[in-house]
Amino acid sequence: MPLKFKGAWRLNPPADGRFVNSAMPSGAIQDCIDLIMKVATQGDRQEVLEHFKSYFCSATGAAHSRSSSASWAETDLWTYARVAATNAPLFIEAFYDACQSFPGDDADRFAPDAGMINTILAKHNIGFEIRPPRLEPRENAAVSVVPVAEVPPTLAERAVDILQASLSRSEELLSERRGREAVQEGLWLLETVATAFRGLDTGVDKVDGKYFNEIVKELRRAKVGTTLDRVLDWMTMLHGYLSSPSGGGVRHGLDLDKGVPISDNEARLFCNLIRSYLSFLLIEHEHLARRR
Repeated sequence: MPLKFKGAWRLNPPADGRFVNSAMPSGAIQDCIDLIMKVATQGDRQEVLEHFKSYFCSATGAAHSRSSSASWAETDLWTYARVAATNAPLFIEAFYDACQSFPGDDADRFAPDAGMINTILAKHNIGFEIRPPRLEPRENAAVSVVPVAEVPPTLAERAVDILQASLSRSEELLSERRGREAVQEGLWLLETVATAFRGLDTGVDKVDGKYFNEIVKELRRAKVGTTLDRVLDWMTMLHGYLSSPSGGGVRHGLDLDKGVPISDNEARLFCNLIRSYLSFLLIEHEHLARRR
């Protein structure tokens, strides 16, 4: 089914905001063309390139004409793709529709699906997400991802890499509508960040716990009545619910009698809550680390 979106975007795509909305970044164009080149190994190279080129031609309002060779077909594909990329929704529509129609009646032929394309969009911070049959904006506050504060320099460089990689992976999984896995990644990250408090002086005592629940208890005991105490309480309840088989069922499996699988909307909510807690914890970690 062809991709659908607001007709006004064909003339005026949304302005850039927290995300890139108006035009496709050069890196995203490259990633899409790279995928097309891999798809082109599934048959006559020029025929496959002409297939994708025809969709980008339509996006630019140009008539499609066959190139004189496979080499020229690749060059012309790049030309029309770059022109189409000046309007991000039209580019995404052309690429998605071309991928959808490519297999035809051959079940063995494959082209990128919505999940793979969404991964590229998320990678380049592009403000759209394909939710077949529609292209939806990510600027919508109801589905936006809560930004996480930059990790303070007091954490080891290796830990920073782990955190950023995990955050990116969680966002990719959300884009692919793999909500349970996205929440699981976020929960793992929350537990990981908690271990950064081990050994820190809270002003009352040092944190000696090794595991999430132990560390949280020691922090709460040292910060009774503070905002940190409240946040840790909420965080513990969320952690417990998501871990329980009759709750989110993320850590210990889902109770098949009483459990309810996490929906896409719930997964976004849980991931955003976790990210909010992460932002707060990272700042609190920096404050405590300065006491050393």
